Amino acid sequence: MNIRLPWRDRLFAAFIFFTRLPFWRIHQPRKEAYETVVELWPLTGWLTAGCMAATLYFGSFVVPTALAAMAAIIVRILITGALHEDGLADFIDGFGGGGTDRKRILDIMKDSRIGTYGVVGLVLYFMLLHQSLTILPPRITALMILAADPFFKMMTAQLIQMMPYARTAETAKGQVVYRKISIKAGLLLLIQGTLPAIGLWYFAGLPYLGIAMPALVFYLLYLLMHRRINGYTGDCCGAVFLLTELTFYLTYITLNS
Repeated sequence: MNIRLPWRDRLFAAFIFFTRLPFWRIHQPRKEAYETVVELWPLTGWLTAGCMAATLYFGSFVVPTALAAMAAIIVRILITGALHEDGLADFIDGFGGGGTDRKRILDIMKDSRIGTYGVVGLVLYFMLLHQSLTILPPRITALMILAADPFFKMMTAQLIQMMPYARTAETAKGQVVYRKISIKAGLLLLIQGTLPAIGLWYFAGLPYLGIAMPALVFYLLYLLMHRRINGYTGDCCGAVFLLTELTFYLTYITLNS
């Protein structure tokens, strides 16, 4: 049964959990509020996407686009503390080196050390991400960032509805298990995730394939998690978000370049 929590607690819990900015200095939410952070995950994406898009767009007036794109990536990493990238590395390590052994996969993902699979995966990811941010005009790329970050956090949040948590709260990295999303929270998620995409759709177009391809990647990753560990973890959520977002960039660029 979901506990009714003050809106302020839920909002600050999400920004404290998903960013490294000192929101905790303003308000300390109740511990239970951290179970709801996924419900406001796309809203934190408004912040990270806004900072990232602004850095790329305005930076391109001062330095070459390639440098502005690198600065934009660094800005998001600084804001989030590389939370999602850490999840991606652990995900690749776990599923790459754990075979089909559920316990081994979960143990590898929980290990604080990064392995060969994780290093190679991160290098390839950042190479593709940086290249994706340099091909289209900075104005279009900025709109693409503003649309993609919240939208694919909204999409990834559906994992907690589709599968059980693969660990227990005691063995989770943050000792928190996300609660299931109610209908009201689901509608709020939809608004958070889709509203920023209006700008890209209005000014540059948003082809159906641009959403279909990331949705396919999301489904394939869901099948992988379901078959190997019969559930999700926080690392899985971070990895799915980054991979679906990157797929969107690559698809959108292919269709528009």
